[in-house]
This record gives sequence, C-alpha cells and structure tokens, in this order.
Amino acid sequence: MFQAFINIFKVPELRNRLLFTIGMLVIYRIGFWIPLPSVNQGALEQYFEKAASASSGSALGAFRDVAQFVSMFTGGSLGQSTLFGLGILPYISAAIIFQLLATVLEPLKNLQKEGPAGRQKIQEYTRYATFGLCLIQSVFYLKYFQSQGLVYPDWNGTFSFWFTGILGMTTGTMFLMWLGEQIDKYGLGNGASLIITAGIVASMPQAVGWVISNFSMTVGADPSKTVSPMKVIFLIAAFVFVTAGTVLITQGQRRIPVQQAKHTRGRRVYGGQRSYLPLRVNHGGVMPIIFASSLMMFPAIIFPWLNTAFGDSVTEFLGEELSMTGGFKFLYVFVYIIMIYFFAYFWTSVQFQPREMAEQLRDHGSFIPGLRPGPRTADYLERVMERITYVGAGFLAVIAVVPTIISSAFGIPFYVSSFLGGTGLLITVSVALDFVQRIEANLLMRNYQGFLSTGDGGKGPRIRGARS
Repeated sequence: MFQAFINIFKVPELRNRLLFTIGMLVIYRIGFWIPLPSVNQGALEQYFEKAASASSGSALGAFRDVAQFVSMFTGGSLGQSTLFGLGILPYISAAIIFQLLATVLEPLKNLQKEGPAGRQKIQEYTRYATFGLCLIQSVFYLKYFQSQGLVYPDWNGTFSFWFTGILGMTTGTMFLMWLGEQIDKYGLGNGASLIITAGIVASMPQAVGWVISNFSMTVGADPSKTVSPMKVIFLIAAFVFVTAGTVLITQGQRRIPVQQAKHTRGRRVYGGQRSYLPLRVNHGGVMPIIFASSLMMFPAIIFPWLNTAFGDSVTEFLGEELSMTGGFKFLYVFVYIIMIYFFAYFWTSVQFQPREMAEQLRDHGSFIPGLRPGPRTADYLERVMERITYVGAGFLAVIAVVPTIISSAFGIPFYVSSFLGGTGLLITVSVALDFVQRIEANLLMRNYQGFLSTGDGGKGPRIRGARS
C-alpha cells in the first residue's frame, strides 16, 4: 500500500494529475462556504434548527427532508445559502435528460454515432440546458427563502436581491460544471462524481462527532448519552459489511461465453478464440435509487401543503407515512422499493440494447455457443439481463432501506445511518473504485506495482467482476 503511494509520485504525469484533482476539489470546498449577500445566514441557521425538530408531515419537516436529500448527492447544500447552494444537480439533470432523449430522438442518435464531434455537440446542448435549469431552480430557491423571512429587509424584493441571487447561484453551478470538466480533462476520475463524493465525505466528520459526543461506557448513567460500546461495534461492523457487499455487487458480472468463428485464409486458420461477454449485475448503478428518491420527494412536499390548505386527515396521514425521514414507515418503504425495481428495469432497457449487441457479435463473426446469431441471441441476452436485473434491483432496495431501518431501530440520526447504505454509500464506493482503478491502470502501464496487486510483482489477482 505505502509502496503504491510512493509509485504514484514517481510518475510525473500521474502525480500532476492527482495533485490537480486534489486542487480542484479544494477550490470546490472553499467556494462551498461563500454566502449569498442577500440571505440572513443567522436566521437561516435558526430556521434549520427549528426544522430539525419539526414533524415529518409538516411543511417545515418536508422542506428539511428535501434539503437533506438534495445535499446528499449534489455537492451543494440548501441548508447554507452559498454560491454552490444548488450544487452540480442541474448539470447532472441536464446530462440525464439528454441521455434519455438520445434513445428516442433520431437527431441525437445520429450525433452520438458521429463519434467525438457528435458527443461534443451534445455536451454543448447539455451546458445550455444546465444554464436554463439553474435559472429556474434558483428562482424557486430564493422565492422560498423570501417567503420564510430569511432575507435581509433592505434586500427583500429588490432588483439587487433577485439579480445577485440568481446570478450567484447560476454562476456557482456553472463553475462547478467547469471544475468537473477540467478534472475530466487534466485530472483523474469523473469530475462531477468526484465533486459529489467530496460533498458526501465532507459530512462524515459530523456523523463521527455525533457518535463520539453521545458515547458512554455505561449507558443509563447519563440520559443524554445514547450510544453504548455495543452500538459502536455494531455500527463499525455494519459499515464494513455493507461496504464490502456494495463493492461485490458493483463489480458483479454474469459472464456469457462467446466463441469467435474460425476463418481459413490460404493454409492458415484465424479466429476460434473463446472469450466472454460481461453483463453487470447492477447495470443501472446508482441511477434507479436517484430516480426513485427524486420522485419520492414529491409526496413529502405535496401532502403537507395539501394538509395545510385543507386540513384533511387523509393528507395528514399520507404526509406522515410518505415522508423520507422520521423513522421506519411501511408505506414509504414499500412504495420506495417498487419505484427502485421499476427504474432499475427502465434504466436497463434504456442503456442495454440486446438486438444491437447481437448484431455486433454477428458482424464480427462471433456467436454464443448453442444459439443462432441474430434474434435468438438477442432474446437470450434480454432474458439473462431481466433475471440479473431482478437481483441487482433487490440489492439496491436493501441498500436503500438499510439507513432508515438502523435509524429507527437504534435511535440514530438519519445523517449518521446514511453512511451505512443508500445513495451516498453507492456513489462513494463506485467513485472510489473507479478512481483507484484509474490510478492502477496508469501504474501498470509504466510497470509499477499498484494498489490492487498482491505484492508479487503485479502477477496476483486484482479487483475483477465477481461471477453472479
């Protein structure tokens, strides 16, 4: 391990890329604390302290739930009115929109087929869409703070308030987008993912601090101390176990054997090699949880608003039961799991094209043993992907509800238990694996031992996809 760190700094290009990536993330964390000039930060802090104790079915509790969710995977924070308050969410939303549109719109399909030039054009459209989403989201963000009296009286409703607020938040997100692209070009890893991961990891000291401040060797002597040594051991063991399981499923593959046809040219025979086609168990990655969580925000917003407007017992019940926080709620967990399964299959159907894959195998003179090239191969690939997606979606569902169960069972705040599963853990593990594997590839390319070798000169096994 220590030798691998030393090897990184022996390679000038790799060292420069790593330091550049760290520098960009440091700039992001500095900008994270630059406030907007018009919002009263003291009043905002008191507002969120009040929201922390609000019931889940209230409008204030709904805003707290949404703010916690948004800050989890955007790299920003609605609890702090800063230039990076929106985070990188508008850019991610725009990228997902164009990724989905590229599967149904022929002009975008043709652009993708043009190669780097076409992808660069789609990236340009993504930037324009990001700018538009920033304008819309910043208006709603500022309007809500204005309605809650969190704006300085001298700024309230003035042109300067709207101009500086919209300009600051839009510029902040566009700057984050630029930072991510610079990391993609000159650094290591995916820039947007690293920014999100940095925001998630930055909240870990707060969670560890809560455990330390509430720890007691003899629980019961002090009523304010609720964390016993057994709870600490359980939390550490659960974190290690869930992280290991996440790595296993993230790397899990179903390997389909592929046989290359033999070609005879003159007296020589070419081809005939046997390989495999890797199908990921968790093909959708973290996207099904993000989609499901995004839609589950709407009941937490709509029903408390309806309850405030009409005072109906049904809306009050649904607002409480479909809230993202506040303990284990069967209705919320059930609907959440259904949504995860739906989006797991939806995202797989969008990204995985069995007919195109079967045609590519046929065009390259390859086939799956026992199956005729063409439609039979496509049907087989689709059937296999449906089965492994069911397993992958079940894993995502378990990971998604683990924080809620642990938070409710042990009386631990959700921001602490969120490190034992959910969107944040999946993003962090996936980005960390990608980051380490990129460093490993750079080291091996220059005949250096990397992180994932076994200390036998790089000849031992490395992280590979597990067979499902």
